[in-house]
Amino acid sequence: MTALAPRPDLLAASEARRRLRRMAYRALAGLMLLATVVGVWFTNTWLTERFTETTRMRTELRLALYSGNILSELQRTSVVPLLLARDPELTKALGSGDFSTTSGLLIAAREEVGVASIRLLDLQGRVMGATDRNVLGTVFNDAPFFVDAQRTRETVFSAVEGVTGASEFVYSRAVLADGKLVGVIVVGADLARYERAWAGISDAVAVMDSAGKIVLATEPRWRGLTMEEALVARSAPSAIERALQATADWANDPPDAWVLGQAVMRTEARVPFRGWRMVAFTPYSSVRDRVNAVIALEIMGFAILLALGFYLISRRAKVQSAVYRRESAELRALNARLSREIAERERVQKDLSLAEQTLEQSSKLAVLGEMSAAVSHELNQPLAAMKTYLAGAKLLLQRERVPEALSSFQRIDDLIERMGAITRQLKSYARKGGDAIEPVDLRAALSSALAMMEPQLKARTVKIVRNLPRGAVMVQADRIRLEQVIINLFRNALDATKGLRAPRIEITLVSEEEVAVLTLADNGPGLTDLEKLFEPFWTTKKPGEGTGLGLAISSSIVADFGGRLTARNGEGGGAVFEMRLPRLMASRQTPATGRRGTE
Repeated sequence: MTALAPRPDLLAASEARRRLRRMAYRALAGLMLLATVVGVWFTNTWLTERFTETTRMRTELRLALYSGNILSELQRTSVVPLLLARDPELTKALGSGDFSTTSGLLIAAREEVGVASIRLLDLQGRVMGATDRNVLGTVFNDAPFFVDAQRTRETVFSAVEGVTGASEFVYSRAVLADGKLVGVIVVGADLARYERAWAGISDAVAVMDSAGKIVLATEPRWRGLTMEEALVARSAPSAIERALQATADWANDPPDAWVLGQAVMRTEARVPFRGWRMVAFTPYSSVRDRVNAVIALEIMGFAILLALGFYLISRRAKVQSAVYRRESAELRALNARLSREIAERERVQKDLSLAEQTLEQSSKLAVLGEMSAAVSHELNQPLAAMKTYLAGAKLLLQRERVPEALSSFQRIDDLIERMGAITRQLKSYARKGGDAIEPVDLRAALSSALAMMEPQLKARTVKIVRNLPRGAVMVQADRIRLEQVIINLFRNALDATKGLRAPRIEITLVSEEEVAVLTLADNGPGLTDLEKLFEPFWTTKKPGEGTGLGLAISSSIVADFGGRLTARNGEGGGAVFEMRLPRLMASRQTPATGRRGTE
């Protein structure tokens, strides 16, 4: 069956109409996008100005309230010294020198009038009674509130630096008896509570005296500094933070200052007391949040209009479906080509199946090679030790030191037994399981592994630091395989420190609540590729020096014990290997099989 081909002139006309419609749709979408950008920019600019002015007015009202609170507290406190200076009990105590009840009277007075502190000073400036008993006996003979109060008979205001670094605002007045000066009463105004109240809001607030020195502030580091010094003392934002802040506040005016890494507006008000001024810093984030909320609604409206336009376009697309039906002839041609591609894919699939069979056979050969290399790798260490012990035994026999030679032969016998155990463990590794799991003391296993490494340690000068707990650290494991892991890690550390002037290996054993952690760190060059470290046949050693199976086998052994072997680079350089094993609690240990290690 043959399909009729469409006329070329009709196809060209249809393609031209489709191009015109696409251009019209793109122009309409561009106009809508431009309208959205212009509307958002205008809305952002206008609302930012309005909300900024509103925020500034609210801050000014808040400062006026704060100023009134401070002035009211100071005026209320200024009356207290006048009342206390006329108290007969205090005058009598200063005349008689009996101050046993003075502090109690002052504490009661403080609770009644609600001031910060009250102190009674004698003519030498010594505190004889106070609401804070810790300052009893303290001498303030050169303090401004003591000196100025003796010069006049009026109430004197002073702002002094307290013990904690915060300013202390006090009123002082001379205490007279029969027209003679007998002492000074000092009353502290409780302005610190306003600092605590201001700190509960988002604004940063500070009060400066007539000299420009900050006496009250929500930021403790500002006290005692000028406002310029306080703003410089704050950590400036980094370049990235400035860029992000500029992006967030792109329509705001340049900030008045930076506080806690935020751009803020500065609002200042006058406190009608000794030339004091109050400054508040309000972040622009409050303005930006309100503006963004309105802009989000505006963008949502434009999105709805755009979605409506796309809906109308989709309806028109349904009308054009008849045009696409005429193109079914091209689809039939595509179907024929697809059939040919399917046949080609079936042929490729057969070739892929043959390749998979070949790969499976190669994998079997790779496993055989891995097991052969593992046997050579694991038996190399006992064979080297046996060679050393045989040479020593020969020398001892030549010197007729038979008992010591027999001891060397006994060690050789132990090594032969260990080689047999290693071959059994390699079989166990191949089947991913062990048969000799029992309670093992990690300290004893570590000592036994170090004894196996004694010939290598005697051949080199290596500083070994051991940090071990006093008591036994019990885990559930196969001791032979556990010692095999420790020897592998220790041998790798020796190889890594080869050629260093001061090689150092640190062994740390920590017994946590549920796990035991054995850490072995060296001062070598460190690890280069942590991701491939535990893969079989991957090694950084030269050909002939290593097979790349030690860490792979060690990781598998630790996993069989329910633990985990990890590696990382130390902060000061070198490699750090960490073995974590589940700790065997005392209630689960079996006395007949449990072992205790000694340091």
